[in-house]
Amino acid sequence: MNIITGGVCAPLGFSASGVHCGVKANSNPEKQDLAMILSNCPCTTAATYTLNRVKAAPLYITMNHLENGTARGIIVNSGNANACCPHSKENATLMCVSAAEATGLTPQDFVVASTGVIGQTINIEAIQEGVSPLVASLTTDDNGSRLASAAIMTTDLAPKEIAIQLDLGGKLVTMGAIAKGSGMIHPNMGTMLGFVTTDCAISHSLLQQALSEVVKRTFNRVTVDGDTSTNDMCVVLANGMAKNLTITEKGENYNAFKDALEFICRELSRKIAADGEGASKLITCQVQGGQNEETAELLAKSVVGSSLVKTAMFGADANWGRVLCALGYSGVAFDPENVDIAFASTIGTIAVCAKGEGLLFDEDGATKILSEKEVIIQITLHEGFGNATCWGCDLTYDYVKINGDYRS
Repeated sequence: MNIITGGVCAPLGFSASGVHCGVKANSNPEKQDLAMILSNCPCTTAATYTLNRVKAAPLYITMNHLENGTARGIIVNSGNANACCPHSKENATLMCVSAAEATGLTPQDFVVASTGVIGQTINIEAIQEGVSPLVASLTTDDNGSRLASAAIMTTDLAPKEIAIQLDLGGKLVTMGAIAKGSGMIHPNMGTMLGFVTTDCAISHSLLQQALSEVVKRTFNRVTVDGDTSTNDMCVVLANGMAKNLTITEKGENYNAFKDALEFICRELSRKIAADGEGASKLITCQVQGGQNEETAELLAKSVVGSSLVKTAMFGADANWGRVLCALGYSGVAFDPENVDIAFASTIGTIAVCAKGEGLLFDEDGATKILSEKEVIIQITLHEGFGNATCWGCDLTYDYVKINGDYRS
């Protein structure tokens, strides 16, 4: 498996772009807010969606369009969630109609997604006017993916894209992806918005199974602020243009494909957590020796989701008691007297707790370790073979500033 450039345009047969159309009032005319990803041919398509009971209209339209398991492209805007407002389903449908008219396809060929402020009616006229120049700007080079990635950002400070290549049965298969996510992020879906393209040939049932399983181990293990969005969606388009022998059963090729998809999604998950609103550092929590993977995951999620752990990490304070406390209210039964805790980063590791009790440790050394851009909380339970890793970020003053005036 090799990491390459190109994002969603790296696989054969895919083009993408992003333009500014003015979805968000008073937005910077140089900031893209409308994107498209398009395949030269029909794609086997799989998706996961938010588990929030309040879902944005684009999700319902997409679910309907993907009942046959195929799509040709994705139309997506930032600046407005098109959720919980008048005419939301009608406007989501109109986005697909506009995309179809500009490409010569049908509305059902498109996945539709939106991200931004909830409860405000979307400027559908701006989108309709922006689709034609968007389609005209579609390109298969690296810039197409970069523009699409920029167009789906809201409070993100950095674009999130990746591409890889792997050998499947003697054929070179490519997979690329872009994602957005910075705030209103909590495990319960797949991602905030994530779009994966691949030229691999794979059956719909196995593509959906691979995505659903990978989502549980990657995007569903990210938390920034404890809020699950109404618009979360992760979609994989597979057009088969690599001409590998179609993956129709589990085996070596399926496992290799799934591993590649998991690598892509894990890297994007880390990027999302590191770019949490106002964040200054990525927090990785590794739980080892749990009763099973499920309970290890619940414990790790509880730690990275703790506001007190987050603030301690922001202050580079080795307050391991907050970690133990977060484990205790996770809902998982475990023996606190078996717990070991250590903090680690690129400059070293320091043990702070053994068998549920504090250890003497170098406070200055711990502060230096916790001052790095990625902090790792290592927890060992000595109860079994269950391991899990979850990701979050610290909680800073800037998080409140950003969300205090998000609509302005």
